[in-house]
Amino acid sequence: MKSRLQYTTYNIVRGAVIYSAGDTIAALLLNEFSWFRLLGMIIIGATLYAFEIPNYFAWIDRKTKGLSSYKRTLAKTGLAIAYFNPIWILRHLVFIKLLSNDLNLIDIGLFRIALWSFLANIPISFVANYVIQNKVYLNWRFLASAIFSALMAIYYALSETIF
Repeated sequence: MKSRLQYTTYNIVRGAVIYSAGDTIAALLLNEFSWFRLLGMIIIGATLYAFEIPNYFAWIDRKTKGLSSYKRTLAKTGLAIAYFNPIWILRHLVFIKLLSNDLNLIDIGLFRIALWSFLANIPISFVANYVIQNKVYLNWRFLASAIFSALMAIYYALSETIF
């Protein structure tokens, strides 16, 4: 059975607003706010994130459909954590650097920050992704994930200072 790709107006608006809001809070906390970065995050949230995340969540549902309840719960949670891995975090940090015109700060050290951010966040991420994947209806998962990700965007931005 072939499913239709999800890219809805609701997710476009949610992605634009929520991801840019989380990043803006982080930028303000770090005294790094710029209108160009805000506009860039609005575009990234409305396009890339609004397209790929809901479709990945739908894929998780399809792939885990035949599993028993316990295995499905663990698989859905694990697949969500696997998606938001150090490479995903690195990509997000690279977007921030590009939009902040900090090209000289894009180096291997950024991957180290992403890796440590991911590892330190696993307990929180496990609980959040368990709830999002197993307690929230598919149509609302992107919103729930975007809110969690906005909070994590603050953490990722601050993780450069922490790690």
